[in-house]
Amino acid sequence: MKHIHKFFASGLGLGYIPVGAGTVASVVTIVVVYLLETAAVAPGQPPSAGLWLLIIGLVTFGGVWSASVVEADWGEDSNRVVIDEVAGMLIAIWALPHTPVWLLAGLVLFRFLDIRKPGPIRRLEQLPGGWGVMFDDVGAGVVANGVLQGVWFFTKG
Repeated sequence: MKHIHKFFASGLGLGYIPVGAGTVASVVTIVVVYLLETAAVAPGQPPSAGLWLLIIGLVTFGGVWSASVVEADWGEDSNRVVIDEVAGMLIAIWALPHTPVWLLAGLVLFRFLDIRKPGPIRRLEQLPGGWGVMFDDVGAGVVANGVLQGVWFFTKG
């Protein structure tokens, strides 16, 4: 069972990339979202908010569980755990148009906030176990989404 948690926590193996695994996981996330959305939704329209909330919830709480389990083998907040970047990236682009421009803006803003961890985002790391691993990225995703929602609101026709 532990190998399933390792596979999930590592973002389906992306966490084993030796350098920049978090960024790679974020990029792969937006590429997959873009491909899925362009196949299922009219380009430029926000995707189904409810469906994405369900996916975000499953990834986030599954990530908390898996990050907690793998901590015994990999140590606290291992670089191999990138499911937190997947969850944060999904939150950053939630209920926005999944066009290349918005996805790229979400990627840049999310990664900036995730790496810099301003104020309250850094404090979220102090939560115990998998909660701290996941929720600093959740916080970065929430802030990125809030900024992007504001920009979208004031720029859409």
